[in-house]
Amino acid sequence: MPDPSLNFVSCPDAEGRHRMGYWQWGDARAPHLVACVHGLSRQGRDFDVLARALLRRAAGPLRIVCPDVAGRGRSEWLRNPLGYQVPQYVGDMVALLAHLHAQAPVAALDWVGTSMGGLIGMGVAAQGAAAPVQGASLLPAPVRRLVLNDVGPQIQWEALARIGTYLGQTGRFASFEEAADAMWAISRSFGPHGRDEWLALSRHMVRPLPDGGFTLHYDPAIAVPFRTLTPEAALQGQEALWQAYDRITARTLLTRGAESDLLRRDTALAMTQRGPRARLVEFAGVGHAPNFVAVDQVDAVASFLLEPEPQ
Repeated sequence: MPDPSLNFVSCPDAEGRHRMGYWQWGDARAPHLVACVHGLSRQGRDFDVLARALLRRAAGPLRIVCPDVAGRGRSEWLRNPLGYQVPQYVGDMVALLAHLHAQAPVAALDWVGTSMGGLIGMGVAAQGAAAPVQGASLLPAPVRRLVLNDVGPQIQWEALARIGTYLGQTGRFASFEEAADAMWAISRSFGPHGRDEWLALSRHMVRPLPDGGFTLHYDPAIAVPFRTLTPEAALQGQEALWQAYDRITARTLLTRGAESDLLRRDTALAMTQRGPRARLVEFAGVGHAPNFVAVDQVDAVASFLLEPEPQ
């Protein structure tokens, strides 16, 4: 199966505009669009295995788009680092969806979001669900099916503190393998991975430096707004996130690492009882977050996205 094509879209921000890269798989004219959005310091090629599986299993034409969120991968860095927050990212995705819809009409929209990508997806899905009440929508179609990967309205502060110990430390490495090893040291919660599997996941996470060596492929300044977060602010934000979650009408799958320190199990269970009443699937031996490379993880997501609509 061919590799995805790299494309770009211009997105507005407080300082003007920035260019966001996105990786496109499948049929660029297909009316069924699946958007896959990565976690905090990752990038769009994290979904290579899932994208290939979806295309193999789909009964009809499918378009899969995996953006590099601003400041990551092939996307431009923001001039104001305080822009590295979910509201800006939601705006960027709305711009991306409008851009894609102008290229070829989107009739069915699905969303897969890991961690930060799930928070963005909640914002996008809630916005689309509110449109019938407000009389207008910025989306080409409401989100039909939503996959929230190890994230919800309530996030554990201890997990955020753990992530904060390494976020923004992009480093300098003598070789790609050295960079991959450094990433593995902070990513063991992803679950078991063979060496070749981890190298494949790491390949697009690094970029060469002009004077030799390698560094991680994101703007260290994405850590700036993250470090302004306090336990009190995180707690205050939960109410707004629950309100957004409760507005979602999309059929929702919640995937969770059974050992996750970011999404508690009681929060996950609450998400099955309110709002879209998510279907919960947990993966043993995995923390934060499942990365949709293992066969059981891919099968859970692909089955959910591709199962026929109920009659």
